[in-house]
Amino acid sequence: MSATLELTKDLISRPSVTPEDFGCQQLLADRLEAIGFTIEHLRFGEAGNWTDNIWARRGTEGPLFAFAGHTDVVPTGPEDTWTSHPFEPEIRDGLLYGRGTADMKGSIAAMVTACERFVAEYPEHNGSIAFLITSDEEGPATGGTVKVIETLEARNEKIDWCLVGEPSSTNAVGDIVKNGRRGSINGYLTVKGKQGHIAYPHLANNPIHLLTPALAELCDIEWDQGNEDFPPTSFQVSNLNSGTGVTNVIPGTAEVIFNFRYSTEVTHEQLQQRVEALLDKHQLDYDLSWILSGKPFRTASGALVDAVKTAIKSVTGEETELSTSGGTSDGRFIAPTGAQVIELGPLNATIHQVDECVSVADLDTLSDIYQALLGHLFIK
Repeated sequence: MSATLELTKDLISRPSVTPEDFGCQQLLADRLEAIGFTIEHLRFGEAGNWTDNIWARRGTEGPLFAFAGHTDVVPTGPEDTWTSHPFEPEIRDGLLYGRGTADMKGSIAAMVTACERFVAEYPEHNGSIAFLITSDEEGPATGGTVKVIETLEARNEKIDWCLVGEPSSTNAVGDIVKNGRRGSINGYLTVKGKQGHIAYPHLANNPIHLLTPALAELCDIEWDQGNEDFPPTSFQVSNLNSGTGVTNVIPGTAEVIFNFRYSTEVTHEQLQQRVEALLDKHQLDYDLSWILSGKPFRTASGALVDAVKTAIKSVTGEETELSTSGGTSDGRFIAPTGAQVIELGPLNATIHQVDECVSVADLDTLSDIYQALLGHLFIK
Protein backbone atom coordinates (compact mmCIF):
# COMPACT_ATOMS: atom_id res chain seq x y z
CA MET A 1 0.00 0.00 0.00
CA SER A 2 1.46 3.39 -0.99
CA ALA A 3 1.71 6.19 1.57
CA THR A 4 -0.84 8.23 -0.39
CA LEU A 5 -3.37 5.40 -0.48
CA GLU A 6 -2.87 4.68 3.21
CA LEU A 7 -3.45 8.31 4.19
CA THR A 8 -6.46 8.61 1.89
CA LYS A 9 -8.05 5.55 3.52
CA ASP A 10 -7.41 6.97 6.98
CA LEU A 11 -9.11 10.24 6.01
CA ILE A 12 -12.06 8.47 4.36
CA SER A 13 -12.72 6.45 7.50
CA ARG A 14 -13.56 9.68 9.35
CA PRO A 15 -17.20 10.76 8.71
CA SER A 16 -16.44 14.46 8.33
CA VAL A 17 -19.73 15.70 6.87
CA THR A 18 -19.82 19.52 6.77
CA PRO A 19 -18.90 21.22 9.07
CA GLU A 20 -17.48 18.32 11.09
CA ASP A 21 -13.81 17.43 10.79
CA PHE A 22 -13.59 14.30 12.96
CA GLY A 23 -9.87 14.60 13.54
CA CYS A 24 -8.84 14.83 9.89
CA GLN A 25 -7.04 18.12 10.39
CA GLN A 26 -5.16 16.90 13.45
CA LEU A 27 -4.00 13.89 11.46
CA LEU A 28 -2.71 16.20 8.73
CA ALA A 29 -1.18 18.60 11.24
CA ASP A 30 0.78 15.79 12.88
CA ARG A 31 2.18 14.65 9.52
CA LEU A 32 3.14 18.17 8.49
CA GLU A 33 4.60 19.17 11.85
CA ALA A 34 6.88 16.13 11.63
CA ILE A 35 8.52 17.59 8.49
CA GLY A 36 9.00 21.12 9.78
CA PHE A 37 5.66 22.87 9.31
CA THR A 38 4.41 25.33 11.91
CA ILE A 39 0.72 24.65 12.60
CA GLU A 40 -2.01 27.16 13.42
CA HIS A 41 -5.46 25.87 14.33
CA LEU A 42 -7.98 28.55 13.40
CA ARG A 43 -11.55 28.17 14.64
CA PHE A 44 -14.30 30.55 13.58
CA GLY A 45 -17.99 30.76 14.39
CA GLU A 46 -19.75 30.25 17.69
CA ALA A 47 -20.35 27.43 20.15
CA GLY A 48 -22.22 24.60 18.47
CA ASN A 49 -21.48 25.99 15.02
CA TRP A 50 -17.69 26.02 14.79
CA THR A 51 -15.64 25.75 11.64
CA ASP A 52 -12.18 24.27 12.11
CA ASN A 53 -9.28 25.24 9.87
CA ILE A 54 -5.53 24.83 9.83
CA TRP A 55 -2.85 27.06 8.38
CA ALA A 56 0.44 25.19 8.20
CA ARG A 57 3.60 26.83 6.88
CA ARG A 58 7.16 25.66 6.29
CA GLY A 59 9.56 28.54 5.81
CA THR A 60 9.39 32.26 6.44
CA GLU A 61 10.60 33.75 3.18
CA GLY A 62 8.82 34.27 -0.12
CA PRO A 63 7.62 33.24 -2.53
CA LEU A 64 4.80 31.45 -0.71
CA PHE A 65 3.08 28.48 -2.36
CA ALA A 66 -0.06 27.11 -0.69
CA PHE A 67 -1.98 23.89 -1.12
CA ALA A 68 -5.66 24.54 -0.35
CA GLY A 69 -8.33 21.96 0.37
CA HIS A 70 -11.20 20.82 2.55
CA THR A 71 -11.67 17.88 4.88
CA ASP A 72 -15.47 18.11 4.91
CA VAL A 73 -17.61 16.02 2.57
CA VAL A 74 -21.22 16.12 1.42
CA PRO A 75 -23.77 13.79 3.06
CA THR A 76 -23.82 10.21 1.80
CA GLY A 77 -27.56 9.83 1.35
CA PRO A 78 -29.05 6.45 2.36
CA GLU A 79 -26.07 4.26 3.20
CA ASP A 80 -27.84 1.13 1.97
CA THR A 81 -27.67 2.51 -1.59
CA TRP A 82 -23.86 2.23 -1.49
CA THR A 83 -22.18 -0.99 -2.56
CA SER A 84 -19.88 -0.68 0.46
CA HIS A 85 -20.12 1.57 3.52
CA PRO A 86 -19.24 5.15 2.49
CA PHE A 87 -16.91 5.63 5.46
CA GLU A 88 -15.28 2.21 5.30
CA PRO A 89 -12.86 2.57 2.36
CA GLU A 90 -12.80 -0.44 0.08
CA ILE A 91 -10.75 -1.24 -3.02
CA ARG A 92 -12.49 -3.03 -5.90
CA ASP A 93 -11.01 -3.49 -9.35
CA GLY A 94 -8.32 -0.88 -8.78
CA LEU A 95 -10.75 1.76 -7.49
CA LEU A 96 -10.93 3.09 -3.94
CA TYR A 97 -14.55 3.63 -2.87
CA GLY A 98 -15.77 5.97 -0.13
CA ARG A 99 -17.23 9.41 0.43
CA GLY A 100 -14.57 12.01 -0.25
CA THR A 101 -12.19 9.83 -2.24
CA ALA A 102 -12.34 12.25 -5.17
CA ASP A 103 -13.72 15.35 -3.43
CA MET A 104 -11.24 15.84 -1.97
CA LYS A 105 -9.47 13.68 0.60
CA GLY A 106 -7.47 11.91 -2.10
CA SER A 107 -6.04 15.25 -3.20
CA ILE A 108 -5.15 16.24 0.37
CA ALA A 109 -3.38 12.93 0.95
CA ALA A 110 -1.44 13.41 -2.31
CA MET A 111 -0.43 16.93 -1.23
CA VAL A 112 0.93 15.70 2.10
CA THR A 113 2.91 12.77 0.69
CA ALA A 114 4.27 14.97 -2.12
CA CYS A 115 5.55 17.41 0.51
CA GLU A 116 7.03 14.62 2.61
CA ARG A 117 9.10 13.38 -0.30
CA PHE A 118 10.01 16.87 -1.52
CA VAL A 119 11.17 18.05 1.91
CA ALA A 120 13.16 14.85 2.44
CA GLU A 121 15.01 15.55 -0.82
CA TYR A 122 15.28 19.33 -0.45
CA PRO A 123 15.16 20.23 3.25
CA GLU A 124 16.63 23.67 2.52
CA HIS A 125 14.32 24.56 -0.38
CA ASN A 126 13.73 28.16 -1.38
CA GLY A 127 10.60 30.04 -0.35
CA SER A 128 7.76 28.69 1.78
CA ILE A 129 5.16 25.95 1.42
CA ALA A 130 1.80 26.16 3.19
CA PHE A 131 -1.45 24.27 3.65
CA LEU A 132 -4.83 25.99 4.02
CA ILE A 133 -7.32 23.31 5.06
CA THR A 134 -10.94 23.95 6.05
CA SER A 135 -13.99 21.93 7.11
CA ASP A 136 -16.53 24.34 5.61
CA GLU A 137 -16.19 24.19 1.82
CA GLU A 138 -19.21 22.01 1.04
CA GLY A 139 -21.50 24.06 3.28
CA PRO A 140 -22.15 27.79 3.65
CA ALA A 141 -18.40 28.51 3.41
CA THR A 142 -18.63 31.40 5.88
CA GLY A 143 -16.21 30.24 8.56
CA GLY A 144 -13.60 28.52 6.43
CA THR A 145 -11.18 29.71 3.76
CA VAL A 146 -12.70 33.19 3.61
CA LYS A 147 -11.91 33.71 7.31
CA VAL A 148 -8.43 32.25 7.08
CA ILE A 149 -7.67 34.60 4.19
CA GLU A 150 -8.97 37.55 6.22
CA THR A 151 -6.60 36.52 9.02
CA LEU A 152 -3.63 36.28 6.65
CA GLU A 153 -4.45 39.60 4.99
CA ALA A 154 -4.72 41.34 8.36
CA ARG A 155 -1.11 40.41 9.10
CA ASN A 156 0.04 41.01 5.53
CA GLU A 157 0.89 37.36 4.91
CA LYS A 158 0.54 37.01 1.16
CA ILE A 159 0.10 33.83 -0.88
CA ASP A 160 1.90 34.10 -4.21
CA TRP A 161 0.80 30.78 -5.73
CA CYS A 162 -2.04 28.50 -4.71
CA LEU A 163 -3.15 25.05 -5.86
CA VAL A 164 -6.68 24.01 -4.84
CA GLY A 165 -7.09 20.24 -4.91
CA GLU A 166 -10.60 20.19 -6.39
CA PRO A 167 -11.23 17.25 -8.74
CA SER A 168 -10.51 18.94 -12.06
CA SER A 169 -9.63 16.01 -14.32
CA THR A 170 -12.02 14.46 -16.84
CA ASN A 171 -10.53 11.37 -18.50
CA ALA A 172 -7.02 11.18 -17.02
CA VAL A 173 -5.28 12.84 -14.10
CA GLY A 174 -3.98 16.23 -15.19
CA ASP A 175 -5.85 16.44 -18.49
CA ILE A 176 -7.72 19.51 -17.20
CA VAL A 177 -6.43 22.27 -14.94
CA LYS A 178 -8.82 24.96 -13.81
CA ASN A 179 -7.15 28.35 -14.09
CA GLY A 180 -10.27 30.32 -13.22
CA ARG A 181 -13.94 30.14 -12.34
CA ARG A 182 -17.09 31.96 -13.30
CA GLY A 183 -18.76 34.29 -10.84
CA SER A 184 -21.88 33.16 -9.02
CA ILE A 185 -24.74 35.23 -7.60
CA ASN A 186 -28.11 34.03 -6.29
CA GLY A 187 -31.36 35.97 -6.32
CA TYR A 188 -34.24 35.37 -3.89
CA LEU A 189 -37.42 36.82 -5.38
CA THR A 190 -40.92 37.03 -3.86
CA VAL A 191 -43.70 38.33 -6.09
CA LYS A 192 -46.74 39.55 -4.20
CA GLY A 193 -50.34 39.08 -5.31
CA LYS A 194 -53.60 38.73 -3.44
CA GLN A 195 -54.91 35.46 -2.07
CA GLY A 196 -58.48 34.52 -2.86
CA HIS A 197 -60.99 31.87 -3.85
CA ILE A 198 -60.13 30.34 -7.20
CA ALA A 199 -63.74 30.65 -8.33
CA TYR A 200 -63.61 34.43 -7.85
CA PRO A 201 -60.40 35.50 -9.62
CA HIS A 202 -61.65 39.10 -9.94
CA LEU A 203 -61.35 39.38 -6.17
CA ALA A 204 -57.75 38.09 -6.11
CA ASN A 205 -54.50 38.67 -7.97
CA ASN A 206 -52.58 35.56 -8.93
CA PRO A 207 -48.80 36.11 -8.37
CA ILE A 208 -47.94 33.10 -10.56
CA HIS A 209 -49.68 34.74 -13.51
CA LEU A 210 -47.97 38.04 -12.70
CA LEU A 211 -44.55 36.41 -12.51
CA THR A 212 -44.70 34.20 -15.59
CA PRO A 213 -44.13 36.81 -18.35
CA ALA A 214 -41.20 38.35 -16.48
CA LEU A 215 -39.67 34.95 -15.78
CA ALA A 216 -40.00 33.92 -19.43
CA GLU A 217 -38.21 37.11 -20.47
CA LEU A 218 -35.40 36.50 -17.98
CA CYS A 219 -34.93 33.01 -19.38
CA ASP A 220 -34.70 34.31 -22.95
CA ILE A 221 -32.17 37.09 -22.41
CA GLU A 222 -28.66 36.73 -23.83
CA TRP A 223 -26.71 38.33 -21.02
CA ASP A 224 -23.41 38.28 -22.89
CA GLN A 225 -21.53 36.14 -25.40
CA GLY A 226 -18.68 35.17 -23.11
CA ASN A 227 -15.08 35.46 -24.27
CA GLU A 228 -12.06 33.30 -25.00
CA ASP A 229 -11.72 32.45 -21.30
CA PHE A 230 -15.33 32.12 -20.16
CA PRO A 231 -18.57 30.74 -21.63
CA PRO A 232 -21.59 33.05 -21.86
CA THR A 233 -23.33 34.05 -18.65
CA SER A 234 -26.04 31.57 -17.64
CA PHE A 235 -29.34 32.32 -15.87
CA GLN A 236 -31.03 29.34 -14.22
CA VAL A 237 -34.03 28.96 -11.90
CA SER A 238 -33.30 26.50 -9.09
CA ASN A 239 -36.51 26.79 -7.04
CA LEU A 240 -40.08 27.87 -7.84
CA ASN A 241 -42.69 27.72 -5.11
CA SER A 242 -46.24 28.95 -4.63
CA GLY A 243 -49.63 27.79 -3.52
CA THR A 244 -51.24 26.47 -0.35
CA GLY A 245 -51.39 22.83 -1.39
CA VAL A 246 -55.10 22.88 -2.17
CA THR A 247 -56.91 23.30 -5.48
CA ASN A 248 -59.32 26.11 -4.65
CA VAL A 249 -57.08 28.91 -3.38
CA ILE A 250 -55.23 31.49 -5.46
CA PRO A 251 -51.91 32.01 -3.65
CA GLY A 252 -50.78 35.30 -2.22
CA THR A 253 -47.12 35.03 -3.15
CA ALA A 254 -44.78 33.24 -5.54
CA GLU A 255 -41.14 32.62 -4.62
CA VAL A 256 -38.27 32.07 -7.03
CA ILE A 257 -34.62 31.33 -6.35
CA PHE A 258 -32.34 31.82 -9.34
CA ASN A 259 -28.64 31.87 -10.09
CA PHE A 260 -26.27 33.58 -12.48
CA ARG A 261 -22.98 31.92 -13.39
CA TYR A 262 -21.37 34.88 -15.04
CA SER A 263 -18.34 35.71 -17.12
CA THR A 264 -15.98 38.66 -16.92
CA GLU A 265 -18.05 40.40 -19.60
CA VAL A 266 -20.49 41.60 -16.92
CA THR A 267 -20.39 42.50 -13.24
CA HIS A 268 -22.76 41.27 -10.58
CA GLU A 269 -23.96 44.87 -10.15
CA GLN A 270 -24.94 45.03 -13.83
CA LEU A 271 -26.85 41.77 -13.56
CA GLN A 272 -28.73 42.99 -10.52
CA GLN A 273 -29.64 46.25 -12.21
CA ARG A 274 -30.93 44.52 -15.35
CA VAL A 275 -33.08 42.08 -13.38
CA GLU A 276 -34.59 44.77 -11.21
CA ALA A 277 -35.28 46.99 -14.23
CA LEU A 278 -37.10 44.12 -15.94
CA LEU A 279 -39.23 43.38 -12.88
CA ASP A 280 -40.11 47.06 -12.62
CA LYS A 281 -41.02 47.11 -16.30
CA HIS A 282 -43.54 44.35 -15.62
CA GLN A 283 -44.92 46.45 -12.74
CA LEU A 284 -44.51 43.70 -10.19
CA ASP A 285 -44.85 44.15 -6.44
CA TYR A 286 -41.83 42.22 -5.22
CA ASP A 287 -39.07 41.74 -2.70
CA LEU A 288 -35.64 40.73 -4.03
CA SER A 289 -32.46 39.96 -2.13
CA TRP A 290 -29.08 38.91 -3.48
CA ILE A 291 -26.21 36.76 -2.23
CA LEU A 292 -22.90 36.98 -4.07
CA SER A 293 -21.08 33.64 -3.81
CA GLY A 294 -17.98 34.72 -5.67
CA LYS A 295 -16.63 36.94 -8.43
CA PRO A 296 -15.02 35.48 -11.55
CA PHE A 297 -11.28 35.06 -11.58
CA ARG A 298 -8.64 33.84 -14.03
CA THR A 299 -4.95 33.08 -13.63
CA ALA A 300 -3.08 33.94 -16.82
CA SER A 301 0.04 32.23 -18.06
CA GLY A 302 2.91 32.80 -15.70
CA ALA A 303 5.09 30.99 -13.18
CA LEU A 304 2.35 28.81 -11.68
CA VAL A 305 0.54 27.86 -14.89
CA ASP A 306 3.80 27.18 -16.67
CA ALA A 307 5.09 25.07 -13.78
CA VAL A 308 1.96 22.92 -13.52
CA LYS A 309 1.94 22.29 -17.26
CA THR A 310 5.56 21.19 -17.11
CA ALA A 311 4.93 19.03 -14.04
CA ILE A 312 2.01 17.21 -15.65
CA LYS A 313 3.96 16.64 -18.85
CA SER A 314 6.97 15.28 -16.94
CA VAL A 315 4.86 12.78 -14.95
CA THR A 316 2.17 11.69 -17.43
CA GLY A 317 3.74 12.52 -20.77
CA GLU A 318 0.56 14.34 -21.74
CA GLU A 319 -0.38 17.96 -22.35
CA THR A 320 -2.97 19.64 -20.14
CA GLU A 321 -5.89 21.88 -21.04
CA LEU A 322 -6.76 25.05 -19.15
CA SER A 323 -10.44 25.55 -18.31
CA THR A 324 -12.72 27.88 -16.35
CA SER A 325 -15.78 25.61 -16.45
CA GLY A 326 -17.61 24.12 -13.49
CA GLY A 327 -18.94 25.48 -10.23
CA THR A 328 -17.36 27.64 -7.57
CA SER A 329 -14.46 26.68 -5.33
CA ASP A 330 -12.60 28.26 -2.45
CA GLY A 331 -10.26 29.72 -5.04
CA ARG A 332 -12.76 32.58 -5.21
CA PHE A 333 -11.62 33.74 -1.76
CA ILE A 334 -7.90 33.44 -2.51
CA ALA A 335 -7.62 34.97 -6.00
CA PRO A 336 -8.80 38.49 -4.97
CA THR A 337 -5.68 38.81 -2.77
CA GLY A 338 -3.55 38.83 -5.92
CA ALA A 339 -2.48 35.19 -5.70
CA GLN A 340 -2.15 33.07 -8.82
CA VAL A 341 -4.68 30.24 -8.33
CA ILE A 342 -5.15 26.95 -10.15
CA GLU A 343 -7.13 23.80 -9.39
CA LEU A 344 -5.80 20.31 -10.02
CA GLY A 345 -7.15 17.06 -8.66
CA PRO A 346 -8.41 13.60 -9.64
CA LEU A 347 -11.25 12.66 -11.97
CA ASN A 348 -14.57 14.31 -11.11
CA ALA A 349 -16.89 11.69 -12.64
CA THR A 350 -18.24 10.38 -9.31
CA ILE A 351 -18.09 13.38 -7.00
CA HIS A 352 -21.16 13.84 -4.75
CA GLN A 353 -22.52 10.52 -6.06
CA VAL A 354 -23.31 7.17 -4.48
CA ASP A 355 -20.22 4.93 -4.74
CA GLU A 356 -17.84 7.86 -5.12
CA CYS A 357 -14.45 6.49 -6.07
CA VAL A 358 -10.97 7.25 -7.33
CA SER A 359 -8.37 5.16 -9.10
CA VAL A 360 -5.71 3.88 -6.70
CA ALA A 361 -3.05 4.45 -9.35
CA ASP A 362 -4.28 8.00 -9.91
CA LEU A 363 -3.61 8.89 -6.27
CA ASP A 364 0.10 8.18 -6.72
CA THR A 365 0.16 9.95 -10.10
CA LEU A 366 -1.38 13.03 -8.53
CA SER A 367 1.13 12.99 -5.68
CA ASP A 368 3.97 12.74 -8.20
CA ILE A 369 2.58 15.74 -10.12
CA TYR A 370 2.35 17.80 -6.93
CA GLN A 371 5.94 16.91 -6.04
CA ALA A 372 7.14 17.80 -9.53
CA LEU A 373 5.29 21.13 -9.31
CA LEU A 374 7.11 21.99 -6.08
CA GLY A 375 10.39 21.16 -7.79
CA HIS A 376 9.68 23.40 -10.77
CA LEU A 377 8.67 26.31 -8.49
CA PHE A 378 11.40 26.09 -5.88
CA ILE A 379 14.41 24.21 -7.27
CA LYS A 380 16.18 26.10 -10.01
